[in-house]
Amino acid sequence: MTSKNDIDRMIRVDQAGEFGATRIYEGQLAVMGDRGPHSGEIRAMARQEEGHRAEFDALMAERGVRPTALQPFWNVAGYALGAATALIGPEAAMACTAAVEEEIDKHYSDQLDRLEESGADPRLADMIERFREDEREHRDAALAAGAEKAPAYPLLSGVIRLGCKAAIRISERI
Repeated sequence: MTSKNDIDRMIRVDQAGEFGATRIYEGQLAVMGDRGPHSGEIRAMARQEEGHRAEFDALMAERGVRPTALQPFWNVAGYALGAATALIGPEAAMACTAAVEEEIDKHYSDQLDRLEESGADPRLADMIERFREDEREHRDAALAAGAEKAPAYPLLSGVIRLGCKAAIRISERI
């Protein structure tokens, strides 16, 4: 069974993740500018993430779910990750997107499995399913844009994925 506390944790961590994604893209665009090799793609992905975040913000307000206490940290960390990967180069920025979206796809899939098993919260399940499809598109676009050509791609991707997993676990609880 999926409890109200479980649902609140899902909403909290998902909102934090969408917030972090917007900050990553803001950091990338701050470095790359509007004319960077992938700026148009990044801007489009950022708009989708902003839409996701707005839906989670509204759901949090409606249900009285508190945000993660680490939001100020994710604000800085997301922006720094985006800026740092963009400074390495356009492929590294795309590698960051591919790595983050790979973990978010897994995270959202796990949540959907739990929600479908229990039949709990069809509205949240619908949101997560829609957003997961967007995240998969972002991952695929990043890979098509040369993410795997980034310097030290396996290491860069692995470190970002590990950080993303940790952020998910921490944001669920704090």
